[in-house]
This record gives sequence, structure tokens and C-alpha cells, in this order.
Amino acid sequence: MIRAVKIKKRYIIGCMALLVLSVQFYKMAIIKREEQHIAALSYVLTNKVIVVDPGHGGRDPGKIGVSGVPEKEINLEVAKRLATLLGEMGAAVILTRDTDMDLSDASTPGNKKRQDLSRRAETANERNADLFISIHCNGFTSPQEHGAQVFSQPHSPESKILAECIQKEMTVILGNTKRKAKQVDYYVTRTTKMPAAIVEIGFITNPKEDKLLQDPLYQSKVAWSIAAGIIKYYEGKENGKEDPGIKEKEVLQTFRRQPGNYIPAP
Repeated sequence: MIRAVKIKKRYIIGCMALLVLSVQFYKMAIIKREEQHIAALSYVLTNKVIVVDPGHGGRDPGKIGVSGVPEKEINLEVAKRLATLLGEMGAAVILTRDTDMDLSDASTPGNKKRQDLSRRAETANERNADLFISIHCNGFTSPQEHGAQVFSQPHSPESKILAECIQKEMTVILGNTKRKAKQVDYYVTRTTKMPAAIVEIGFITNPKEDKLLQDPLYQSKVAWSIAAGIIKYYEGKENGKEDPGIKEKEVLQTFRRQPGNYIPAP
């Protein structure tokens, strides 16, 4: 009787372990399939002009992480990865900055921050950009707060859709945020004339997330999740326009022949 109970217990443990492994493999398969689907849809970015804005810079460090690393450095690294990725997918990408600098004049009296933000918006407006994506890190007094979150300007329906698409992909791909996209009034998204989103990629006041956001591999993962959201945004706009006879492999070959462009910061 005791032996039978032991065998039954081992059987149950084995079944549970198998179930956990099966769930993990299923999730991996779903994510892999989604990545292939996104890659096949990358052609929707061809000839799109996308401004990628690494928040803060220069005299403005942004928030300071628990490790002492300023937000501006993390923003720039993720923004560069996103710019490269979008360029490879066929978009013309403009970075508002590609070094540790802000966009205000040293000799400008008064509110240098307002001039800096104005010039970021002007970069997008003057280039007639299709999208404006600003990269930031979040922070809070409680170290427990974590998770990426995307913000858009109130009363901008297209920006709301864009933010929700990016939020959804970040939730799926990063797997560590349950936050929802929100509409908040920010100067830079209020003054841009195209769909715009501010992407807070995580909390650098959370020790675990602060460490993650300094990891180059995780930075690339974050960039990929944002790019995936942008593609999903355009997929929604393109629905009903494509020839249904086009196969995914043919589409994938098409986008690979579009090298795209990377335009240095002005």
C-alpha cells in the first residue's frame, strides 16, 4: 500500500513537471510564430519616416537608477537599437540625438527644457514624419513599481491606437508587464503633428528592472517589442489593402530587399 502511494506521488509529480514543460514549449512556439508573422509584415514600414527620440541627454540626465546609471544613457541605447531595427525593416529613421546631448542652446536664457522639447517635436514636424516614438525610463518612490507602459496624447485617436499596439506587443514579448496604455498630456506629443507615443520602457527605481535595462540583450528585446507594436499598428491600417494571394514567404523576401535608411541626428 505504501509502495503504491509512493508510485502514485511520483507519477503525479512527473505529470506536473511534464505539464509545466509543455506550457513553456507552447509559449515559446507561440512567440516564435508571432516573430515570424511580424517579420513577414515588415514590408508595411517601407518608406515610412519614423522619428525615434531618446529622451533627455546632455545636461539633463533624466531619472537616476538605483545603480546610479542615468536614464539618458539607457534611452539612447534602446533608441539606437530601435532605429537600426526599423531601418532594416525598410523605414527611414531619424534620431533626434545619437550622442549624449540635449537639443537646447547653451546661450539660451530661461527655459532650456522647453526649447529642447520643442526641437524634438520640430524635428518630426519639419521632416513630415509618419510616426514619433519617444523612449524613456520610468521612476517612482516605491521600488516595487515595475513594467513598461506606453502613453499617448488625449484626443488623438491614431496615437491611442499606436500606443495600444506597442503596449500589447511589449506585454507579450517582454512578459513582465501588465500595465495598460494611457492617454496623458505631454508637451512633446501635444506639439507633434503625427501619431506619437512615449514609451516608458521600465522603472529604473526597481532594482531588478534597472539591472535588466542595462543588459544589451534585454535592450534589444525591448527595441524588438516596440518595432513589433509599430508593425501591428500599420498592419491594422493596411488591412483590406493587400492582395490576399500574396504569400508570407514572398512578402518576407520583398521586405528583405528594402534596406531602409538610418538618418543621423540633426
